This record gives sequence, structure tokens and C-alpha cells, in this order.
Amino acid sequence: MILLRPMTSDEYPAYCDYFIDDYSHEISQNYGHSMDRAVELAQQELIRCFPNGLETNEHELLCIESESNLVGYLWHSIKISDKSTFIYDFFIFSNSRNNGYGKLAIKALESQVQSIGIEQIKLRVAYHNQRALKLYQEVGFAISGYNMSKKLVS
Repeated sequence: MILLRPMTSDEYPAYCDYFIDDYSHEISQNYGHSMDRAVELAQQELIRCFPNGLETNEHELLCIESESNLVGYLWHSIKISDKSTFIYDFFIFSNSRNNGYGKLAIKALESQVQSIGIEQIKLRVAYHNQRALKLYQEVGFAISGYNMSKKLVS
């Protein structure tokens, strides 16, 4: 069984450390930025979305638990106007993978947001993240477009 629960203020600093490290690598790999620039951009994203830490109405940071053990994180933001939520970050710890927690967490999120009238979950998957793409397709997500970029060199 999986429990999605709000992240506590005591857990938030560890999440920030994880997110900045993980997301900066994704930024560097996908957009060709130096690691220093990628770290700066990841920090800016956290500040933009959580200017007051966990005190926000738009974004929700959840801890994913199984049998009272923390197995991952899920960050999403509900947009009532179009009855959707967008997953910004979804991570199952490497030592907790291959136990079905990812699928169970997505199903738990579906139930949670459906109960408040949300009709669609959206997300972006990095091109190189085939594990995530496979998981999302297995739980019913469909590709709805492509994000593309081109590095301009002077």
C-alpha cells in the first residue's frame, strides 16, 4: 500500500538538495548548460515555485510512503480552471524501485485528484528517461506533443 502525504517542513531541505542535484543534471543533459548554470536554474525553479517554502497554494509536495517508509517524492500543481494537475517531479528512490511503488503512487494521485474534480494529469518526461516513459505509458499516459530545443551558437 502507498500513502501520499504532505511533505513536512523538516523534510523540505532534504527534498531541495535532492531536487537541485537531480534537476540540474537533467537541465545540463537536455539543454547543454554547464553544471554551474544548471544548478543555478534548478535553484531558481524552486524559488519561483516555492517562494515561501512549503507555504504555497499552487504547488503540493508529497512524500510517498510504503509501510511508514519514505520511498519517494511527488510534486504537482493543480489548475482548477482546466481541471488538471501537472506533475513537476516524481521520484522513487533507487533502493525502492522495481516494487511497483511508481504505479501505485500514480494511481493514488489519480484517486486523490479525481475526488476534487480533476480530470487530467499532465507531465513532461526527459527524452533520455526511458524508465519513466515506460512507467507513464503503462499507467495510461499518452504522448501529447514534444518539447524541442536548439542551442544557438554565435
